[in-house]
Amino acid sequence: MLLLNCDLGESYGSWKMGSDADAMPHIDQANIACGFHGGDPLVMRNTLALAKRHGVMVGAHPSYPDLVGFGRRSMNCSAEEIMAFVSYQISAIDGMAKIQGIDLTYVKPHGALYNDMMGKQLVRDSIMQAVAEYHRPLRLTLLATPQADQHTEEAKALGIKLWFEAFADRCYDDDGTLLARSKPGAVHTREKMLDQVRQICQHGTVTSVSGHTLNLAPDTLCVHGDNEEGIAAIIEIRNIIHQ
Repeated sequence: MLLLNCDLGESYGSWKMGSDADAMPHIDQANIACGFHGGDPLVMRNTLALAKRHGVMVGAHPSYPDLVGFGRRSMNCSAEEIMAFVSYQISAIDGMAKIQGIDLTYVKPHGALYNDMMGKQLVRDSIMQAVAEYHRPLRLTLLATPQADQHTEEAKALGIKLWFEAFADRCYDDDGTLLARSKPGAVHTREKMLDQVRQICQHGTVTSVSGHTLNLAPDTLCVHGDNEEGIAAIIEIRNIIHQ
């Protein structure tokens, strides 16, 4: 059965993002922002407490250092820089989780860092290396694509395990990556989102922007915390998964 995950803890100071309290009771995994695209120390603490209250698994949600752009702008960083800022963010959320008696279990990059991880070997290698070098085992979440076997071998060589992810609320490009948010139809309406969830659960496939059928083998399904339609439909999505 698919796990259901959501990107949460992305508010910052007086700026609010998402509906964490509405989503948390219905998900299995909370991908919590670590301060580089959203999330501040108080938001991180409160989101961790909310996850603990509802028995939700906690993961780090690191990004490029891009608060102004909400982590959705690609940056030309070296391998050393990527490894350092990913390690920094994992350590921050892991330390705050430990204070509340919570075990961090996985890492899921955010936004442009996630997209670059899927499309650029240097970025993916750097993130995998950062996860592999952490002082205890953590899983890494990658997009489920036709290249999943290759990505599994890359991770295995470094001694890390993967979770493959599909998206409820995002349109797929023909190559199995997510359609850029700058393009029309990149974020699904409620009706299309629920149809895509049914297709993933029943057939293990999605239909791309051009109508191609893409085979996926996801372990977890994401609903974005900043997508109001997704949060509003989250109970329906969970019911589809558990049918």
